[in-house]
Amino acid sequence: MAKQPVAVVGTGQTRFRSHHADKNYVELAQDAAKLALDDAGMVPDEIDAIVFSMSPTHFMGVNDVERWSIEHVWGVNKPFMRVHTGGATGGSAIQAGYFHVASGMYDTVLVVGADRVAETPDSQHVLNLIWDRFYEHDFALNTVTMTALAAQRYMHKYGTTEEQFAKVVVRGRKNALKNETAHLKGSITVDDVMNSPRVSYPFKRFDICPRSSGGAAVVLTNKDVAKEKCSRPAFMTGVSSITHSVFMGDRQGYWADTDFADQDGYDRAAQECYRQAGIIDPVREVDVLELYDPFSTFQFPALESLGFCGRGEATAINEDNGWEIDGGIVAVNPSGGTLCTNPIGVTGLVRAIDAAKQIMGRAGDMQVKNAKKAIATAIGGSTQFFTVSAFSDDYVS
Repeated sequence: MAKQPVAVVGTGQTRFRSHHADKNYVELAQDAAKLALDDAGMVPDEIDAIVFSMSPTHFMGVNDVERWSIEHVWGVNKPFMRVHTGGATGGSAIQAGYFHVASGMYDTVLVVGADRVAETPDSQHVLNLIWDRFYEHDFALNTVTMTALAAQRYMHKYGTTEEQFAKVVVRGRKNALKNETAHLKGSITVDDVMNSPRVSYPFKRFDICPRSSGGAAVVLTNKDVAKEKCSRPAFMTGVSSITHSVFMGDRQGYWADTDFADQDGYDRAAQECYRQAGIIDPVREVDVLELYDPFSTFQFPALESLGFCGRGEATAINEDNGWEIDGGIVAVNPSGGTLCTNPIGVTGLVRAIDAAKQIMGRAGDMQVKNAKKAIATAIGGSTQFFTVSAFSDDYVS
């Protein structure tokens, strides 16, 4: 059976912040779902199935929170699937929704979720539980110290400095000023980043994303419904993912076929996504990149692995402002990206939503002129799960 075209026709995001004292978890998810349905001009009865985007529930202290959420996102008596791949959860969830529709099984699917990361006093302590009890646990690894090691290796290989990473933060916060839902935003300087408290070399506080709470949702449907509901839908033209081993030691050394400093999981995932989307040269064809970047050090290796420049070249391009919204290569994170907003369970979904809104012409002050093709990414676990999704103003037949 041939795949059916799949389109985004509605999106919704709450405002993201550290705490929502006025909303509990299910209310955040419901608010996002309602926003997406309203944006699509739909009501709950028009939704055939639901994909729920939720990463570890340890962060909010409610076990299996999707069960609490079902009736609040109008899932009763409908097929309902929870997806969880760590930080990549939102990217995996929208791809699951894509396959629901592309298969012809369902006409219209709601992908929705939320997170309240700051409900736990120390999410990094929770994340230390990922690691191998015998080989890695005693090192007290977490997402900060793990990625700091990767950053050190990248710096060693390519000569990138802390100040050059700091410029990524400055650009992200500046872009986020135009994003009404972003958590962190503002005009800061490289010195501000460099003078923020040291956390784990080379990271300072401003090099690291916030712990964000909020909800996000998207409505996916087939070509016929999309034409009826939306004057300019964003078609999902390519979806791909790849998975590494969970243990970092398995991905580093002379026996390994990967280098965790280069985020080279994106290589293979991007190639397959581009093949499906008919993208031959991403530099010439892709207008917007919504990149998963919870740390300042993530952008350069990701841009290289995604094919926007060669190995070790992204830093110099950043120095020449090539990744700015009007920089001439690709507009990287007009929303501010994950550095500014990280509600883990839906972060990848937010990246996809912000990419789709660019194609739909609904990005408001963040809108990139004449955006016709956009890419959204996500990474989860110990840089273990990678997703790459392509959005276009036309579908690939």
